[in-house]
Amino acid sequence: MSKTTIPEEFQIKKPLHQKKYLVNGELKTWDGNTAKVFSTISSTDEYKQTLLGSIPDMGETEAMDALNAAVTAFDRGKGIWPTMHVKDRIECMEKFVGQMETKRDEIVKLLMWEIGKSLPDSQKEFDRTVEYVHNTIEEYKDLDRNSAKFQKHDGVYAHIKRGPLGVVLCLGPYNYPLNETFALLIPAIIMGNTTVFKPAKHGVLLITPLLEAFQNSFPKGVVNVIFGRGRVLATPIMQSGKVDVLALIGNSKSANAIQEQHPKSSRLRLVLGLEAKNPAIILPDADLDLTIDECISGTLSFNGQRCTALKVIYVHEDIKEKFLKRFAKRVDGLKFGNPWEEGVNLTPLPEPEKPAYIQELIDDAVEKGAEILNEKGGQHSDNYIWPAVLYPVTKDMRVYQEEQFGPVIPVLSFSDIEEPLDDMAESNYGQQVSLFGKDVYALSPLIDTLVNLVCRVNLNSSCQRGPDVYPFTGRKDSAQATLSVHDALRSFSIRTFVAFKDNDLNNETIQRLLEAKLSNFVSTDYIL
Repeated sequence: MSKTTIPEEFQIKKPLHQKKYLVNGELKTWDGNTAKVFSTISSTDEYKQTLLGSIPDMGETEAMDALNAAVTAFDRGKGIWPTMHVKDRIECMEKFVGQMETKRDEIVKLLMWEIGKSLPDSQKEFDRTVEYVHNTIEEYKDLDRNSAKFQKHDGVYAHIKRGPLGVVLCLGPYNYPLNETFALLIPAIIMGNTTVFKPAKHGVLLITPLLEAFQNSFPKGVVNVIFGRGRVLATPIMQSGKVDVLALIGNSKSANAIQEQHPKSSRLRLVLGLEAKNPAIILPDADLDLTIDECISGTLSFNGQRCTALKVIYVHEDIKEKFLKRFAKRVDGLKFGNPWEEGVNLTPLPEPEKPAYIQELIDDAVEKGAEILNEKGGQHSDNYIWPAVLYPVTKDMRVYQEEQFGPVIPVLSFSDIEEPLDDMAESNYGQQVSLFGKDVYALSPLIDTLVNLVCRVNLNSSCQRGPDVYPFTGRKDSAQATLSVHDALRSFSIRTFVAFKDNDLNNETIQRLLEAKLSNFVSTDYIL
């Protein structure tokens, strides 16, 4: 591809060498080692990765500076931010999201180049994130309104609200570097916590247009943004014991390794979105047209690089031949291209090593008896490997055991529904399942079992996270805590209250407190 074939508005005309980072309210200039940021998308006729820019490669000193800024800003609960009135924190967040909205084109462009996400999906990620911030603000208002009262039981009054937990270390994923990162960061901030945030390895430059907005929207030390390798920065921060919440979307191995660094893990709140191996179960009466549409979307949206992707398909013996023939043909009919090309379904993989890994999974499966059912399956290009539909897959194959997080689709057949149910019960994961069928007598007992194995059963629909108002969580190694507009505010806070016995002295004191409006906590103000 030559540069002239790339639309003008999407061309990388000058690399973005990010030299700024945010600590203690100051945009500091970095003059140390840097790490180059490349895109696997080529902008020349002869394939070559595109240099997008560079980021600071920071170390322990900068990590501890950021942590100390967050600790100081929280100030053992006395800081400006944790003691601020709810309406004032909301004003800060509204200022931030207003400035964020002006950066849409810049961030969408970087989403396409950094992680290969299609233009419509990049735009959707930005817009969905802005909507998430607005919805979080409204939910926080509701939360405060419902708390603007006193309860009385057994002669004791209580004024119950939710308070911050302290310092949050926030680590987001590369596949949704804006949306899922902000699904952690935004509720953590608005609830009165202070934060240290390290962007993901891929999708890192797209955070830089927002640094000034973070700086001028929140008090100093509330948001601290540092760049570098996760383990290098997270290890000393966790070993300090000063982190109260680990908020991470990634994989369970990383989560375990990081939380084990904390000297008092019993004090550490975990908000984790981790890996999954979500299955599709296709019953013999499934509507094949709808099922194939949903399975294509579920397995290959963003090349299967989603924790909610369908990563294994179980199809009933009675319909397997019809399903596999049509499904394999549909996979081969998908359009591959660069993110800005119209109608593109498959896009370059952001991790240069991913095609080789997917090939390893294919080779292992074929060696153990699976076939590649689609003609294009496993074909390589410079920055891609075509999705392979593999059948029959067995439990000893790596593609069955590992979360592939990329374009390869393992398929198993079953005659007894207990087979996929047993596999799900034995699995390390328990996020979601897609169930395809129409017979209510077959579906009813299945649903009643599946809700105890996973946290979301999608009926005749592919697995997904949204809408963001619905709970997003998982069992076993798939998640800890719940994320949604409603639940995330609770995950990043704790119930706390002022209590007093019903007597003249206390009643008079509370009345005077309310009239003086000096306490931001003891308040019955109703936020409109």
